[in-house]
Amino acid sequence: MAIKLAVFDMAGTTIADKNAVSDAFKNAFLSKNLIISEEMVNPLMGYKKPVAIKMVLDKLGADVSAGNITDIHDLFVSAMMEHYEFSPNVQALPGAEEAMWKMKKEGVIITLNTGFSKNITDIIIDRMKWMDRGLIDDYIASDEVPLGRPDPAMIHKLMSRAGISDPREVIKIGDTEVDINEGRNANCLFVVSVTTGAFSRQQLEPYKPDYILDNLSELPELMHQHA
Repeated sequence: MAIKLAVFDMAGTTIADKNAVSDAFKNAFLSKNLIISEEMVNPLMGYKKPVAIKMVLDKLGADVSAGNITDIHDLFVSAMMEHYEFSPNVQALPGAEEAMWKMKKEGVIITLNTGFSKNITDIIIDRMKWMDRGLIDDYIASDEVPLGRPDPAMIHKLMSRAGISDPREVIKIGDTEVDINEGRNANCLFVVSVTTGAFSRQQLEPYKPDYILDNLSELPELMHQHA
């Protein structure tokens, strides 16, 4: 079956993340005098961020009120918007643009989804000029649907906007457990994990993605195996 739509994650999959997301997350909690470790943060990187914040607060036995979650999320969003607008470290991961261009030239619709809110996502897309350059066709943020990952709502919405009804014509690519589960819940043709983000190969293997890649440059050839 021909692959018609590819749904890529952003931070850690197509966009380099030198711990910026994790650091912003930890600093937002620190504003409430809550100290959290990177080991606690990394497994939550693909989730809708208010959900991830609640999960951490639950684990800490801390205040899970809507106001507290909003305070932490607002600080996180502010830090991320500043980072993605101004940091020199914001760049595509090696092989990412090359892979997307190759797939696009073969007729695949290239899209992005993310656990970020739309205000952060818009800044990234503008900074990278991916829509302006014609590299990607569409993108969606977690606050544009009722439920974020691992719910398949973002993939379903991208499919609908692309005029695709069969999930077996869709592939999902990401760097976390929740990306894998999102792709599975959407019944995608296959799910690809990359080791360039929050999870190592050893950490990804228990979740049984169809493929684990060390670089997205390997993806177009993999796609040809399913042509």
